[in-house]
Amino acid sequence: MALTGRAGLVAALGIVVVLLTPQPGATLAGVCLVLAAAIVVDLVLAGAVRPLRFHRSGDTLVRLGQRATVELIVENPGNRRVRGVLRDAWPPSANATPRVAQLDVPKGERRKIIVTLDPARRGDRSSVAVTVRSLGPLGLAARQGNHRSPWTVRVLPPFLSRKHLPSRLARLRELEGQHPALVRGQGTEFDSLREYVVGDDVRSIDWRATARRNDVVVRTWRPERDRRVLIVLDTGRTSAGRVGHAPIPMAGATPNGGGLLVKTDLRPAPGWPRLDWSMDAALLLAALAARAGDQVDFLAYDRAVRAWVGGASRTQLLSSLVNVMAPIEAELIEADSQGMVAAILSRAKRRCLVVLLTDLNSAALDEGLMPVLPQLSSRHLVLVAGVSDPRVAAMAARRGSAEEVYDAAAAEHAQLERRRITARLRRHGVEVVDALPEDVAPALADAYLALKAAGRL
Repeated sequence: MALTGRAGLVAALGIVVVLLTPQPGATLAGVCLVLAAAIVVDLVLAGAVRPLRFHRSGDTLVRLGQRATVELIVENPGNRRVRGVLRDAWPPSANATPRVAQLDVPKGERRKIIVTLDPARRGDRSSVAVTVRSLGPLGLAARQGNHRSPWTVRVLPPFLSRKHLPSRLARLRELEGQHPALVRGQGTEFDSLREYVVGDDVRSIDWRATARRNDVVVRTWRPERDRRVLIVLDTGRTSAGRVGHAPIPMAGATPNGGGLLVKTDLRPAPGWPRLDWSMDAALLLAALAARAGDQVDFLAYDRAVRAWVGGASRTQLLSSLVNVMAPIEAELIEADSQGMVAAILSRAKRRCLVVLLTDLNSAALDEGLMPVLPQLSSRHLVLVAGVSDPRVAAMAARRGSAEEVYDAAAAEHAQLERRRITARLRRHGVEVVDALPEDVAPALADAYLALKAAGRL
């Protein structure tokens, strides 16, 4: 049972009446008796909440930045009309609207309530409970109860770097000879024979063809296809740091008359975690490599395997990746680099391109990856990609005050350590991509295409 605001208002009016009467004691007893009787009658006549039945339908998948719609059907099998309010509770990051809906369901009928979700984070967003408050005819008292009506909406990564895919595919077609501007690399897939020109590698001379033609002939090669690419996502503590800015509409953003998004909250929106930027880069690389005919696998690891996608077809690859990426969260623990390398080697028996998306943090890499890197680079071609923090570069450029000078010195030191660890990785034969959040996805795609063009993949 629950008393409403109307009951409080009636009680207040009763107190006023009592104070104005010449015999307050007798009047107070009468007012209390009448009010109690009215509340009891109202409660008895209120529709029962417990027999209500709930059914859901609607979206189960939505990309971050898009809107999901969930329908809630309320069925009343009871003998009385249920009139009141309903609250469909979701996690705060789901941004469910309306928070409270008016409810009026006659006996034996159904009513539909549409709930709209504007998720601010990816992952699984599940309904918590449905609370119904059924009011009596007088509105003085209400019956209230909670019901379970489970429904889960999986919020997928937005894949914002998809806009870079057409330009990279055009470059890929050039490499594969599907464009008039054919570019040949130094791979092991034979392409054609041509006459020797000054500057050609003498190791590419075809001596049999040279003997037949009485002229020096060289072989040309094209980048290899049907290779394997293993994308490894570090989900340890360093992937939890937020960098850049939020590139999608956040909670509190509303469209103005011109269709642009205007922040209703003046506080700056926090950036994405490094993990999300890395996911976006991984999706672009996977889409590009799949179009190139390469087999793409995916591994998420910190101290255990968080996700694994292996052997997915070209048509199913992206849907499989976004589904397994959606619930992954950064774990606030130090990543086990030795365990990660062991997991990679157990899954990649043949030589392939291993793309490790991690933070180029010198302290973490010195103690973690660097000691075990030779085990990996001796068997596979390794590419390490990291997301740099634009705020560090901004700090390094400021010199306006003594405090800013100290901040700039710290930022310069951090950048120097980052360049040092990058140079160490390259000395081990590792390719490195270090870019700003908005640039890491196209930079990683360009590095992949460069390896293709050079015949190293």
